[in-house]
Amino acid sequence: MNNSQEPGQESRIEAKKALRKKLLEERLRLAHRQELAADLQQVLRIWLLGRPDTVIGVYWPIKGEFDPLPALHRWKEDGELLEQPQLRRIGLPVVDREQKTMRFHAWYPGCPMEEDAYGIPKPKDTELIAPTLLFAPCIGYGPGGYRLGYGGGFYDRLLTTIKPRPFIVGLGFSAGFIEDFEPEPHDQPLDAILNNYGVVWPL
Repeated sequence: MNNSQEPGQESRIEAKKALRKKLLEERLRLAHRQELAADLQQVLRIWLLGRPDTVIGVYWPIKGEFDPLPALHRWKEDGELLEQPQLRRIGLPVVDREQKTMRFHAWYPGCPMEEDAYGIPKPKDTELIAPTLLFAPCIGYGPGGYRLGYGGGFYDRLLTTIKPRPFIVGLGFSAGFIEDFEPEPHDQPLDAILNNYGVVWPL
């Protein structure tokens, strides 16, 4: 074991890897995916009605993640129909693998795209934007608003460095709830979590 690790840390890391693998496999085999996704689209659209944000950061869905982009594109279009029209903007993450940082660049349907260092599509040469609301994908999530991600730590680092801090919301299916999930000291709790049943955090 690495001498810099606390006692039991290695076993906790391995346990989290195993949990992440299990939840990913279960998500890829999820039954009734279309119905669950439609329910979460509706939850997301209703939740957004009360928000004042005009710049939202989101993610490009991979590995069976819920796709929030249709609801957000509708949110963007709805802003143009208000009595006082709003210019609403959507951003996707652009990751610097060497520096382990993440920033958001403007996205719109049909904008130029390219793959990042992880093979995930990202906007190509679009404007850097600063979201006030940020949606993060959840492999799993537990009490207290804690999220299980892919282990890269990008969102945790972002939330400790970005100023002003955006309101961050986890999105996931109900099957990802982990009743006994134990966060690590570096884990940053989310401000809210939505699943296909509705708002599950804060309760």
